[in-house]
Amino acid sequence: MIEVRSVSVLVLLLAVGAACCLGFGFVFQQSAAQRAPLDDFLSPRLLLDLMRMPRWLGGLGLMVAGMVLGALALGQGEISLVEPLLATNLLFALALSRRQTGQSLGRQGWAGLLLLAGGVSAFLLAGEPRGGSAVADPLRHWLIIGAMVGSALVLTTCAKRSRLSWGPVLLATAAGLLYGVQDALTRVSGTRFAEGGFAALFTGWQPYGVLLCGITGLILVQSAFETSSLRMSLPALTAAEPLAGILCGVGFLGDRLRTDTGALAWEAAGLAAVVTGIVLLGLHPAMPCGTARPAPARALRHP
Repeated sequence: MIEVRSVSVLVLLLAVGAACCLGFGFVFQQSAAQRAPLDDFLSPRLLLDLMRMPRWLGGLGLMVAGMVLGALALGQGEISLVEPLLATNLLFALALSRRQTGQSLGRQGWAGLLLLAGGVSAFLLAGEPRGGSAVADPLRHWLIIGAMVGSALVLTTCAKRSRLSWGPVLLATAAGLLYGVQDALTRVSGTRFAEGGFAALFTGWQPYGVLLCGITGLILVQSAFETSSLRMSLPALTAAEPLAGILCGVGFLGDRLRTDTGALAWEAAGLAAVVTGIVLLGLHPAMPCGTARPAPARALRHP
């Protein structure tokens, strides 16, 4: 019992530390990305332009630190436990934004905070996430990952054709799905490394999938940050990632949740509260509004 508790506390500290770094990093990245040329919308050139901005590089450094801490947390705990904790990055983003704007929390902020914290607690207490045997059937892996990646592709295509008001939300949602898959593949890569070292790690496709999902998600996120305020993009990103990660964890990583009727009801209510809290916090007046910018021509072009 003592060992289990110590591991849980370690996972908690790592996941919350990751959420803190991610939340602060997103604020810095968005404030820099909104100054990037719109011609680089959804292009790898966008990252090259952003690398010239010290503020964005600082945000990227915090984001990388958050990903490293998140990977360590995933190596010690189940993805269904870590993902809801990572969703609290929005609390840290709001805290930094509130310090910059001087805006008080008010009813909306406190309601969002309580819903997010309460939802995470309800899901974890009701579901009692625990490890199990990973599914060996590769078909199941590819079906779930393919569904997540395919959904991200559809959302990105719709974002390119939609108006500016919906495009950033769709892009952030697509990035969140890819980050959820990235978290799952990070967990698999860590397991392979623990079992066979670097030889087992780099002979599998999972670490390369982690890199591809990370770079693609970064381009999508920065394009969303470039064309909208943090209020529009960050809630969608924060809500999509844990949902995709939990689906992958339960779907093929072997994570187990309680499945009796009462537990399922509380788990669903907890996730709904998390999403609602994320939306309320993301739309809080303390979040940076950014500046109104015209959409890039190819982002609004219809076939």
